[in-house]
Amino acid sequence: MQTPDYQVQKYNLLEIFRSNSFTNIFFKRIYFIFLCTFAGCRNLIIQQFNNSTMKDILPNNGSFEMMTLPYDPETLGVISGNTFTFHYGKHLKAYVDNLNKLLPGSGLENLPLTEVVKKAEGGLFNNAGQVLNHTMYFEQFGTDNHEPEGKIKDLIIRDFESIDNFKKEFVQKGGSLFGSGWVWLSLNADGKLVITQETNAGNPVRSGLQPLLTFDVWEHAYYLDYQNRRPDHLAALWQIVDWKVIENRL
Repeated sequence: MQTPDYQVQKYNLLEIFRSNSFTNIFFKRIYFIFLCTFAGCRNLIIQQFNNSTMKDILPNNGSFEMMTLPYDPETLGVISGNTFTFHYGKHLKAYVDNLNKLLPGSGLENLPLTEVVKKAEGGLFNNAGQVLNHTMYFEQFGTDNHEPEGKIKDLIIRDFESIDNFKKEFVQKGGSLFGSGWVWLSLNADGKLVITQETNAGNPVRSGLQPLLTFDVWEHAYYLDYQNRRPDHLAALWQIVDWKVIENRL
């Protein structure tokens, strides 16, 4: 039985503000005041100047659902079907189930997943973080667009001098992270790309960063296929990254 797609939240009201729907500047200013009340002036202004669309994973009737893989796992090759069975089918499912058990009474019910990750602590944070991390991880793979293009390519070359330099540093940071965790490419508040190591269920949103790309360095992500050869696994993942997905996260 196929699991339903996770929901996506988009603030279309902001798109109306950016459009030419208002012929009278007075009414446009009134609408802007309404949006400030609805969304919060600080976040609204940031979105307006960044020209970005807010996207997040929302609960359905107070519970989060497993994402649906946007590809057939058998077509990727780099990650075996056996690993997908355990990593996606069992580990991620356990995190989703545990998250939904811990949410009631937490005061964080019905919040978008990113907000839960930012605010939660203890077991609730661990499971919410792993649901967000794994969702971003699994949705970034595919059978097309395996080289960065456009804006994301320009940013990588600007901040790392070359695509090869970036990939080398990213794999090195992932391979040298002690224990379990994640290696991330994120955008900081100054618009610069940064690579960070996050232990266990960590996610860069907790540090005010905008996560774009991640490789999982928990052993369950690679041990069935690569045993203790973590760097080899990380290097192989470049063959299946869909860079269009990464660019759409900017």
